[in-house]
Amino acid sequence: MNAVEYAVHARDLAKSFGHLKAVRGISIDVPVGTIYGFLGPNGSGKTTTIRMLCGLLTPNAGEGTCLGYDLLRETARIKQEVGYMPQRFGLYEDLTVRENLEFVARIYEMAKPRKAADEMIERMGLEDRKRQLAGELSGGWKQRLALASCVLHKPRLLLLDEPTAGVDPKARREFWDEIHILAGSGVTVLVSTHYMDEAERCHQIGYLSLGRLLIHGPVDDVIQSAAIAAWRIDGPEAERLAARIRNLAGIETATLFGAELHVTGSDVELAESSLDQLRRESGLRVERVSPSLEDVFIHTMNADDRDANGDMQ
Repeated sequence: MNAVEYAVHARDLAKSFGHLKAVRGISIDVPVGTIYGFLGPNGSGKTTTIRMLCGLLTPNAGEGTCLGYDLLRETARIKQEVGYMPQRFGLYEDLTVRENLEFVARIYEMAKPRKAADEMIERMGLEDRKRQLAGELSGGWKQRLALASCVLHKPRLLLLDEPTAGVDPKARREFWDEIHILAGSGVTVLVSTHYMDEAERCHQIGYLSLGRLLIHGPVDDVIQSAAIAAWRIDGPEAERLAARIRNLAGIETATLFGAELHVTGSDVELAESSLDQLRRESGLRVERVSPSLEDVFIHTMNADDRDANGDMQ
């Protein structure tokens, strides 16, 4: 695949704020129509990376293109074709739904702002709330209005910064259904999230830590590349033995889900040996299962923490 087919093509992007190195040499390619999810702990550089990739923030080093425009020299042209949805609701709460959308349409100098607003209201299912003040909307409806304002001018790239924080599961699911419809029409989506179920709905994902992109790619590839194994342990003694299981040789994590334990380890043979002995002693049921995306990210975070602590010693 050549660079023309990528919505985002970047090499060695870096950004510092004074002495803080927020992003350290990130290289990434995002094909057109892809939903790319950025994951990582707070302060890992997700938002800074997304803003650099779309020309909203100038990198200190590196190069690349967004929608075919140069990230350093053609940022004004990039911004015209980008929709940005920040984590916090950013529309006017004392304006109605229709007034907000009409205002946004005028900002983008659309030929018929009222018509554009009405069409978006119908498309996003906001008809019954078009005369309601934005400040009176629930979290889910505010989210839908914010998305409507982002796509009103028909951007080719959509940026979503933790867009579903504090939104109920039903609204989150409906939001993601709409995102997939947009991607199916050719819109590229960059999204930061803390929710593993949302990450699994992305076409590709990347995990950032301390400004570095540690792992990235399609979800299944990321899980396989982590080279970790997982087991489910259940039985009457599972909960009582949780602390002991966490200390078994080869076991990295042991997490209770109700009366079951979900266990992971990267040294499969050593972990299997420890769990076989546990099974014989306690009579617990131990079953090998597929690792989850959350398992992979916890493993990656722990490994990165160990590396960071090693570097400081």
